[in-house]
Amino acid sequence: MSLSTLIKVIQDIMRKDVGVDGDAQRISQMVWLLFLKIFDDREEEWQITAPGYKSPLQSRFRWSNWAKDSEGMTGDELIDFVNNDLFPFLKKLATSAGVSPQGKVVGSVFEDAYNYMKSGTLLRQVINTIEEDVDFNSLSDRHLFNDIYEKILSDLQSAGNAGEYYTPRAVTRFMVDMINPQLGEVILDPACGTGGFLTCAIEHLERQVKTTTDKQTLQASINGYEKKPLPFMLAMTNMMLHGIEVPTNIRHDNTLSRPLKDYGPRDRVDLIITNPPFGGMEEDGIENNFPRKYQTRETADLFMAFIMHLLKHDTGRAAVVLPDGFLFGEGVKSTIKSELLKEFNLHTVVRLPKGVFSPYTGIATNILFFEKGGPTKDVWFFEHPYPEGYKSYSRSKPLTIQEFDLEKSWWGGASRRGRKTTEYAWKIPAKELVERNYNLDCKNPYEVEVNHRDPEELMAEYEEIVRQLEEAQQALKAELIACLGGKA
Repeated sequence: MSLSTLIKVIQDIMRKDVGVDGDAQRISQMVWLLFLKIFDDREEEWQITAPGYKSPLQSRFRWSNWAKDSEGMTGDELIDFVNNDLFPFLKKLATSAGVSPQGKVVGSVFEDAYNYMKSGTLLRQVINTIEEDVDFNSLSDRHLFNDIYEKILSDLQSAGNAGEYYTPRAVTRFMVDMINPQLGEVILDPACGTGGFLTCAIEHLERQVKTTTDKQTLQASINGYEKKPLPFMLAMTNMMLHGIEVPTNIRHDNTLSRPLKDYGPRDRVDLIITNPPFGGMEEDGIENNFPRKYQTRETADLFMAFIMHLLKHDTGRAAVVLPDGFLFGEGVKSTIKSELLKEFNLHTVVRLPKGVFSPYTGIATNILFFEKGGPTKDVWFFEHPYPEGYKSYSRSKPLTIQEFDLEKSWWGGASRRGRKTTEYAWKIPAKELVERNYNLDCKNPYEVEVNHRDPEELMAEYEEIVRQLEEAQQALKAELIACLGGKA
């Protein structure tokens, strides 16, 4: 069965169930089922490759014992088992003492998960479809999940629910390529959504893995936080399919809910790559976790204060997506930008055109690249142009990774040497930015000005064109009448 057919069959079955309301619930339902199937396939592998491996699940709660048999439980018996036995057991794993890391992973995924389906007969049909058509111990089917994952994200986008945790793949790949993670560096996405930045980082690091020890180092270096249940569930599944077998470092939590002062030297990381939620407000009281100078309820500002605090001294570096409002904003934003220029090297700001995050937001966005151990001397700005013939991006014409070849060829490698001013790139001294009251909303000085001319002059020109067109039409009509022998 093809991927699109598999997803369609599952969704069509779920649409018949009165308990499942809308795409988001259908996706959530499908993801927890896929997760248990993946975990069961992983356990089969661990029992062969890890001597003495013991499942954290009681035998009757393992997928292979309650779901695998196509003629097994169905109807009311299946719904009763899932709601009253399976889910309560899985949810307890998150907080039970003595549970293995694998058990903690399962518990964290099911902490806020729900079974929305009310028909055990339809649920059995969904389970059988998944069981018959996907084997995650097969390498080809593991790759298939990447396609399933992309289709799930696409459906989330169509449902209008992916905006706050979806970043275009071209942007994540470009940011990871430029920040260039190295094996052994600790990497964090404090608002990881479905895990896009982290999976890109994993793929980047896998090219450096040579030994079993290297693989263990990679697994321990990937860290993330996500507070919403559905993207967290997708992130955990995504990590397991990208070789992070026990993703205990991906936490279901709000990064900002812990007082900033509680993050000490041991919590500091080498790299932060993220697109924190912007345009939203945190719940009352969250701002009290931050020093007074940072206190605001605006999410993106709090994340920036967190990121700056958590980077390792002298070696920490970050790539962060932020809206234009951060660049020109005042108040807490000015305080953050002042510290950014004084204590960090804000070496590059890539200004993305409008439409990159369409249709979720038309807000113009930027990628800030900075390193701890400043201060900043100069900031290079690079204005990413639309491809020829484009006026915006859309689902059918998204931003592509190939477009970033322009930035990559200009970047100057790891040392960033040899950068030159171009029609897209310009440099501004930090002193000038301080004089601008930390307004980083700097327009491209080399942009070709379009002369739109005086409206009255344009209207007169338009009216003259219309007059000439009418004359030509009359002349053509007269010629036609003459050719027809004077008959109108």
